[in-house]
Amino acid sequence: MQSPKSQSADKYFNKVVEILRIEASAIGRAAEKLDPSNVERAVNIISQCGGKVIVTGTGKSGVIAQKIAQTLTSTGTIAIFVHPSDAIHGGLGVVTTGDIVIALSNSGETDEILAMLPALKIREVAVISIVGNLASTLARQSDVVLEASVDREACPLNLAPTTSTTVALAIGDAIAMTLMESRGITEEDFAANHPAGRLGKRLTLRVSDLMHESPDVNPETGWLEVVRSISKYSLGAVNVVDSSGNLVGIVTDGDLRRTIERSAESGLDGLTAEQMMTASPITARPEMLAYDALQIMENRASQISVLPIIDSDSRCVGLLRVHDIVRSGL
Repeated sequence: MQSPKSQSADKYFNKVVEILRIEASAIGRAAEKLDPSNVERAVNIISQCGGKVIVTGTGKSGVIAQKIAQTLTSTGTIAIFVHPSDAIHGGLGVVTTGDIVIALSNSGETDEILAMLPALKIREVAVISIVGNLASTLARQSDVVLEASVDREACPLNLAPTTSTTVALAIGDAIAMTLMESRGITEEDFAANHPAGRLGKRLTLRVSDLMHESPDVNPETGWLEVVRSISKYSLGAVNVVDSSGNLVGIVTDGDLRRTIERSAESGLDGLTAEQMMTASPITARPEMLAYDALQIMENRASQISVLPIIDSDSRCVGLLRVHDIVRSGL
């Protein structure tokens, strides 16, 4: 028999799952309700827009409008959020001929949005509405209508905007992603708008941005000098290069320990870097993405913590540590 505490936990869990399913189901129904010709017109109007996309809405719809504007901008469509109240008190100055407006309103009767419409018509600005009521004033006065109606809100009182805002957001995201694909936006294009944070760094940060100047020793360098070099550079390894600067191996802290273990009885006298090194080690190039270099280090049976960096002529130009990549926030 379940304890009262356990029963209460199950009740909350079941309610959360139920609400998630209600909202997921609403998105599915919204996909079925959308008019194909209106979707095509909306995408064409936005893709052919020579100006800005102005996204507007009040209350919870305003929050959703802000997110849609940010998604559009980050995926190749210049968009800004303008609050309807600000718009009718001077903010309409940012709206010019050639722009388009995406207006969000579940009821389609939001006073501030309706007050904007005459000014938008004067500017010959097309209006795309994401609206829950196809018979509303906003729907009737829009150039394109995308239906976002829902049977009821997920709110137990059927009052708090929940399902309706989820559907509106999903439609906005779907339009933005369709535009992104139609414009052929690449990872490089996306990264240009996301230089900060882990996502941006994953797409932009190069090995050359993080690597250290190559700590070099020659193959004939004695073991003690190798130890001194590892200590001097404090990188946990040194690259072994020939007289032309080409990489022939690497001596890591691990190589040093294994050499000492092997030579415990016979001694270390006469040992050279060539005898201690890992020959033909895995390498990376300066122009490689740091994220790809991290995958080289981690996606192997035996992980490695340092990578020699070589140029197109196989000359050793640096050393990259996994610590440097982690510290960068990648």
